[in-house]
Amino acid sequence: MSVKVTLNCQVKTEQFQALLPFLESNLPNVRGFKGNIHVSVLFDEENNEMLLDEEWLTIEDHREYLSFIHENGVLKELSSFLSEPPIIKYFNKVEI
Repeated sequence: MSVKVTLNCQVKTEQFQALLPFLESNLPNVRGFKGNIHVSVLFDEENNEMLLDEEWLTIEDHREYLSFIHENGVLKELSSFLSEPPIIKYFNKVEI
């Protein structure tokens, strides 16, 4: 069973438009990483909040990706657009 991963990101004021080219450049890398199933980007303009809505095969796959982007500097570059570190949550689907 896959896992839903959300990253709530508080974008710095007036930085979302500057963030867009970075996302366009890097989302193909996320989507092509082992274990990634899906990534969507949602943005709340009123609150400058971006939600990365992701689906991964496993939590471990996502954590490997985080480690990879930490090591290659992509995470640091993403963080430069944010006012605080992202809040990462993992959810398992509940069959009801």
